[in-house]
This record gives sequence, structure tokens and C-alpha cells, in this order.
Amino acid sequence: MIFPLTFYRKRVSSPRMSTKEQRERIELLQGTLDMLILRTLLLGPAHGHAIAKAIEFKSDEVLQVEQGSLYPALHRLIKRGWISFEKGTSENNRRAKFYKLTPKGRRQLAVETGKWHKLAGAIAQILQPARQEGEP
Repeated sequence: MIFPLTFYRKRVSSPRMSTKEQRERIELLQGTLDMLILRTLLLGPAHGHAIAKAIEFKSDEVLQVEQGSLYPALHRLIKRGWISFEKGTSENNRRAKFYKLTPKGRRQLAVETGKWHKLAGAIAQILQPARQEGEP
């Protein structure tokens, strides 16, 4: 099963969800993609296609980042000062922007990773089967 990150963005709204809840849900999804990009760039500069492929590879091809999500995320991260870029030539001899993590982005990655671990831990607790009385 493959989970393209753009799939979830299209199905965020619900008739019972307030505008604020919709915005928070979109921010959570964008924040997850932002965190994955920052983590990928921790290994060194990369162009957009290489970032998408690295996320796909590291997730055993479960996550696929489409261009329609990747490039707006990269622009958002540049605007926040979390990444920068330099123009260069890709391995197939094409002009490309090579994105690089900034010190501010490195700090933000630590913050986002902490939030993610807290969220994942809370979800894991809910998913664990209930313990029977007397069990350790």
C-alpha cells in the first residue's frame, strides 16, 4: 500500500469540521512533509527530485511525495528560513536547485521531531491492547 502525501490533503475537510480544525489538519500534514524534507536534507544538499526519491526509498516506498506537494513545501521552508538553495547541475546534466538545511532549519527539525515522537507515542498507547487486570 502506498500513501501519497497529497492524497490526504485532498480529503481534509468534513462537513462537521470547523475552518480552524481544517486549517490545523492541513498544517499537521504540511508539518509532516516539512519534517521529512528537513530530515532528508540533514544528510546534505539535494535537488527536489532527489528529496522525493529519498523519502520514497527510506519509507520502503510507502510514502510518495508528488511534485504538487513537494515544491510548495520547499518554497514554504525557504520562506521560513529553514532551508536555502544554490543553483547547480543535476546528475543528468540539468539545471537544478540544490536545497540545503540552515542552522534555523536544523533547530526546527529537532522541535518537529520531538512533537512527532510525542504524537506517535500517544497514538501507540491508544493502539495497544488493553491490559487485563493482574497483567504486568
